[in-house]
Amino acid sequence: MKILIADDDPQILRALKVTLGARGYDVVTAADGREALDLAASRHPDLVMLDLGMPHLDGVEVITGLRGWSTVPILVVSGRTDAADKVEALDAGADDYVTKPFSMDELLARIRAQTRRLPSGTDDEQPVVTFGDVQVDLAAKTVVRRPGGSTGGGPGAGGAAGAGGGAGAGSGAGSGGTAVRLTPTEWKILELLLHSPDKLITRETILTEVWGPFHAKDTGYLRLYFAQLRKKLEPMPAAPRHLVTVLGMGYRFVPDAGAEVVEEA
Repeated sequence: MKILIADDDPQILRALKVTLGARGYDVVTAADGREALDLAASRHPDLVMLDLGMPHLDGVEVITGLRGWSTVPILVVSGRTDAADKVEALDAGADDYVTKPFSMDELLARIRAQTRRLPSGTDDEQPVVTFGDVQVDLAAKTVVRRPGGSTGGGPGAGGAAGAGGGAGAGSGAGSGGTAVRLTPTEWKILELLLHSPDKLITRETILTEVWGPFHAKDTGYLRLYFAQLRKKLEPMPAAPRHLVTVLGMGYRFVPDAGAEVVEEA
């Protein structure tokens, strides 16, 4: 089993790598939050252990980034003992929390508890979703339109910036693609749909997840943002193949295999 450990204390990294390695675990280490996200995307660990106080990206930001595309178990190992820190980490998506200093027996028991919940025989999650001529990297928060496809027209169809407010700007350009600029709100909507391919996501669900419970009836927001997303990502925005409206109910992401699905009456 592969464990990714992220901590800015080199002594802790060395000690855990030796101790866990001696017990048969394959250990990958990261010294900061940005490296942790990169390694999680490339190495696909079965468990992530991380500190909260790290440079570049702190632990909560790493948890949030991971939960954008992965359900990998996350065990926080931190010297922060305040209840508010624990609540923030768990609310962000962590599965368990151990405070420093800790006993190795307790840590091993927590690891075993998390790994018992892992499904057997499943493939590693892939943070990249491709549909049409569009490639979305959920870990890096970038959207790239590959060569040879229609831009779909409209404002913002191309541009040298990544999704989610500029994170990962220009990713994919080196392979001949054109980076597509999405606003943070457009990114949240797209991310929500991509996590549930072929499934209906109701308007109320999208509004609550993106804008909060007090906006659950503001359907005008969705019409505006879906029109913009289709201009940027669909081959023919007026006849969407992938970001499909289910009339009177909500929206659905249709992958390439189901591209013939049309809007329901």
